[in-house]
Amino acid sequence: MRPFDPRILRVVPATRRPVAALAGIGIVQGVATIATAFALASLVVAVVRGSDLTGPALWTGGLFAARAVLGALSETVAARAGATVATGLREQLLAAWSRRPTDQRDVTNEAGESPFVRGRSRALTLATQGTSAVEPYVAKYLPALVSAAVVPALAIACLAVVDWPSAAIVVGTVWLLPLFAALIGATTQEDTERRWGALTDLSGHFLDVVRGLPTLVAYGRAERQVDTIGEVSQRHRRATMRTLRLAFMSAAALELLATISVAIVAVAVGLRLTHGSMDLLVGLTAILLAPEAYWPIRRVGTEFHSAADGAAALDDILAELDSPHCPTAMQAGGGASPHCRRAMRSEGGGAEEVVTVTGVDYTHPGAKGATLTGVDLVAGPGLTVVTGPSGCGKTTLLELVAGIRRPNRGRVSAPPVHLVTQRPFLGAGTLRDNLTIGGPHESHDLWEALREVGLDGTVAGLPDGLDTRIGDDGFGLSAGQRARLVLARALLSPATVVLLDEVTAHVDADSAATIGEVVERLARTRTVIAVTHQSDLVARADEHLALRQPEVAR
Repeated sequence: MRPFDPRILRVVPATRRPVAALAGIGIVQGVATIATAFALASLVVAVVRGSDLTGPALWTGGLFAARAVLGALSETVAARAGATVATGLREQLLAAWSRRPTDQRDVTNEAGESPFVRGRSRALTLATQGTSAVEPYVAKYLPALVSAAVVPALAIACLAVVDWPSAAIVVGTVWLLPLFAALIGATTQEDTERRWGALTDLSGHFLDVVRGLPTLVAYGRAERQVDTIGEVSQRHRRATMRTLRLAFMSAAALELLATISVAIVAVAVGLRLTHGSMDLLVGLTAILLAPEAYWPIRRVGTEFHSAADGAAALDDILAELDSPHCPTAMQAGGGASPHCRRAMRSEGGGAEEVVTVTGVDYTHPGAKGATLTGVDLVAGPGLTVVTGPSGCGKTTLLELVAGIRRPNRGRVSAPPVHLVTQRPFLGAGTLRDNLTIGGPHESHDLWEALREVGLDGTVAGLPDGLDTRIGDDGFGLSAGQRARLVLARALLSPATVVLLDEVTAHVDADSAATIGEVVERLARTRTVIAVTHQSDLVARADEHLALRQPEVAR
């Protein structure tokens, strides 16, 4: 495991400031710790000699107060950095997976196994426990790492000035701590990887059982899965306990080693004080400084175990995000990078608003016949509607244009698109949150988009306006309001092509008419391809593609 993986700063840029702040606070804490040793030694000597206590007492009290403030500030910044990293990684993972072609999920190998099914449990584990486990790595391990890089060096340097024999003892023993920590860490990493694998197996098996529960119940084999899940759970429990046992043993070993080293310094100082060859102030300062050279390294060893899961998960997450994939679709919650956008525009021959489908065939994996055969389509600025009977491949065609699927034969060329599915994502949160999923927007842009879809009056009449909260799947809104809300999100999208899949389905006649007008206005400035059964939307179209029912339905 790397002490610090700089890829975090690239993948989640929002962590750069809190991580830099942690480093700065760690350096200041190190200086305050060393200064406290000097101040406390001066205070004790003043008490022993009966001299004035005002100066040493003020310095000691002030330094302790400063260290308390710095500690609280470090905890706050560390917690914020951990939460920011976990949230950012989770969003990046979900955005990357949502843009991955579904064909990759459906294929099977010669053994009949699906790579996506095998990886589904890993994906679930990474997006939940994995990203959560990264928090202690950032919030606890990184601050300890900063202290270990600063405080021991400062302590040894001050010891060299105050009492070089004590500094020599510390230099001769302090290197043993990172050596033992590295040896123990290597073993811990192996155990952590085994535990992480056991957790992935448990998550994957449980997910597959839940998904297949209706089938298992139908064939009377549901009870047999109880023992299997219990066996996998026990494997995970044993791996966890083995890791915890090693963590406790390693912490005790490092503590013992540091205690013996500090004791050697204390004995050497005590002997010299007894023989009168050392001043009391120097001796006390040396005894107080010596532990500070060991304690940060011990803390790194301790925090390593609490952050080991996060480190293992972080490697997998960053490897997943580093996988090259240039998506065509710009769906809610993610968009193509500028590099990908330029590449796709070049592929489209520079026509940024033209969609070309040439001789496309597509067969769903496992289907007996083709869903689409020899489909041709050229859609430019304006409204193109796609109609046909249920099961003829209308939604599949939109997914091909969006890059979610890949044709078996033929070619699809399209610039970045914004896809509105039959069940578009509306998450629990505020209206503002759901409108700005694709990227940040000013409030006046949000209100303009709402005005375009005829929702501005409704939202303005709500007590909290844009900050009104809705439930999962738009709970709290009518079907027509949900449809218009996702259309407002499409208006805010920078994509030049908008794909609409049955956007007028499940809404009343008045809402359908309003949505038709919004789609018509949207088509004046962009390329809009809409799948529909509504004759009103067909009447507004500039182009019309009628698909036929395939000979063999899947």
